[in-house]
Amino acid sequence: MFKGHPKGLYALALANTGERFGYYTMLAVFALFLRANFGLDAGVAGAIYSTFLGLVYFMPLIGGIMADKFGFGKMVTIGITIMFAGYLLLSLPLGGDTLAMIAMLGALLFISIGTGLFKGNLQVMVGNLYDDPKYADKRDSAFSLFYMAINIGALFAPTAAVEIKNWAENSLGFSGNDAYHFSFAVACAALIVSMAIYYIFRPTFRHVEGGKRQAAAVAAEKELSPAETKQRVIALCLVFAVVIFFWMAFHQNGLTLTYFADEFTAKSSEGIQSMVFSVWNLVLIIIGVYALFSVFQSEGRKAKAVSAAVVVAVVGYLAYKASMVGDASVAVSAPIFQQFNPFYVVALTPVSLAIFGALAKKGKEPSAPRKIAYGMLVAAAGFAVIALGSMGLNTPDAQAAIVAEGGEGTLVSANWLISTYLVLTFAELLLSPMGISFVSKVAPPKLKGMMMGGWFVATAIGNALVAVGGFLWGGISLTIVWSVFIILCLLSALFMFAMMKRLESATK
Repeated sequence: MFKGHPKGLYALALANTGERFGYYTMLAVFALFLRANFGLDAGVAGAIYSTFLGLVYFMPLIGGIMADKFGFGKMVTIGITIMFAGYLLLSLPLGGDTLAMIAMLGALLFISIGTGLFKGNLQVMVGNLYDDPKYADKRDSAFSLFYMAINIGALFAPTAAVEIKNWAENSLGFSGNDAYHFSFAVACAALIVSMAIYYIFRPTFRHVEGGKRQAAAVAAEKELSPAETKQRVIALCLVFAVVIFFWMAFHQNGLTLTYFADEFTAKSSEGIQSMVFSVWNLVLIIIGVYALFSVFQSEGRKAKAVSAAVVVAVVGYLAYKASMVGDASVAVSAPIFQQFNPFYVVALTPVSLAIFGALAKKGKEPSAPRKIAYGMLVAAAGFAVIALGSMGLNTPDAQAAIVAEGGEGTLVSANWLISTYLVLTFAELLLSPMGISFVSKVAPPKLKGMMMGGWFVATAIGNALVAVGGFLWGGISLTIVWSVFIILCLLSALFMFAMMKRLESATK
């Protein structure tokens, strides 16, 4: 799984892991912070949240255009610096007045601009590593590994956000609102780690940073004809149109799915189920999964034996912990559910690579566009799960009225959300890394930065549309709310299949 890749992949992936850990720590509590600190209702908080997400993913277009001219590495460095300034401003507890709101919006703007210069261009550099014919056949698996590294950072983020906030509140005596800023400060520390990794291991990927030297190499390549360039750009734009609706649906995890966790999900978990709310138990499961794959993939007997011993140790330890749980319960807070998606990504990536690797050996691996279409169908299934779990529940407005009078309202098991995140992660693994790989492969050489930026613009539009979920959250049945996303995902999949011949011809 890890063999045969250039060293630069791991350096760039680790640099991105640190940055994503900070970003998702901040994002895990951001929507709740807006409502608690500024007293905003669900719709307004959702509008700010989705606008920020939109900017974060729109700015890579500008960053990509600049990188095509000035170099990818230079833009990444500037981006990290600007991001750091934004997170530093956001971490200051300035209260909840107008000045604090202005400062918060300014911090979000800095983070958006910095991310725009950093994120897309780092991924272009990963793709450039695989322009070398020696590595070309590993492009899809490289982006799966890169995506897995992103989610390692995201896995620990919800726990870090909650635990640091609780520590500031309970041990340091800060108010609930001010304690949120300690979660935001984590991003500052994470960026320092990312910068250190980037510069220490820079020699492994300096040759793909761009600039005058790489521009000369691109100019020396055989140029695409105008017709070929047009065909590729159109194919990419068709993919961009589809992923808009995926991200609109998927990023409900930070908005309506978090609202659902906060308002309609049981506030505690008992027995074996409670074990999944410890990130360290999830880490043990991940270690067990990778050790199990190592048993079959390792070449030496000693390596196989060590891997088998790790599997036995993990299973034994988790079984022991399960036997000791008893009737104990743990409190469940809404942001903690966001750890399940990155957990599933990290745990399931080797499964995904193994399946597609086996299909590739038989010559039956689906094309990247076909994987994306399948991903949209699976995303629809994910929202069907939560729609089924929402049947018979109050509307959000009715639930809020009951809670205001001291009641509990209608609550469901945490298993509904956990299952929903599992299915949505299958969709994400089919769509996101494959989409990024498709862009890096199909984009005309002189437009790589811009086209990767285009991918993020599509993501930005989808993120801006996330607000639709916030405005639906109120007097409407939850089943209808989730059905909106089911229908959008199904229509997007049908469109993708209708355009499949045109999309697959662009990769030849």
